[in-house]
Amino acid sequence: MTEFIFMLTYNDVTVPNAIEIFEDVKDTGLKFIGCKDIGLPIDKLQELFRRMKKENMTTFLEVVSYSEEEHFKGIETAMQVGADYIIGGMRNFTRKTLEYLREKGSDFKFFPYIGNVVDHPCILEGDVTEIIRDGLGSEAMGVHGINLLLYRYTGDVTLLLDRVTTSLKVPLIVAGSIHNFKQIDQMKQKNIWAFTIGSAIMEKQFLPEKDLREQIVTILEHMKTPTRQ
Repeated sequence: MTEFIFMLTYNDVTVPNAIEIFEDVKDTGLKFIGCKDIGLPIDKLQELFRRMKKENMTTFLEVVSYSEEEHFKGIETAMQVGADYIIGGMRNFTRKTLEYLREKGSDFKFFPYIGNVVDHPCILEGDVTEIIRDGLGSEAMGVHGINLLLYRYTGDVTLLLDRVTTSLKVPLIVAGSIHNFKQIDQMKQKNIWAFTIGSAIMEKQFLPEKDLREQIVTILEHMKTPTRQ
């Protein structure tokens, strides 16, 4: 079953009122929730994750940093807040991150990016074959899964989706720029493990006349609807 991860983010940054939004949507049936490592001070992030865990939700912290120093600050933040999953992190940091987590005896599940990730908000560049090669290399290193910027890919999205789902064995999270039900159905059809939505909910793109809570309830209801093959 494909899972929906609500990200308390906008343009790849955690929103300043993340705690207030969480309190408004926590009883909608959400099981998976997360945010970025930037946008809130550490005490606010810790409070946010404390509240998430109190509601027995599975938590995700996404790290989006191009420098190694900033990347590992994000990993430390994940440890401080007690996230269940670390998602993101550039491909050239994958091996070091896995080694670091093992040294720390951490039980975090790590889903790094694959391919050439650039800019902010992030986009994915590169040849599909190279992206798949990255994914296979990450699998061989022992990652728990892959965080794929599918809908931010500058090439053939359908080809990339087909190739990753047939070539990679680890679970996939599709992150970034999902903003309609057609894309969600595509995720369900391909049995993607999970996908994230943040900015599109903040912008009310699914139901323009409805509030954030109703956006989430409608997406969760849509997840229960069988998808035509």
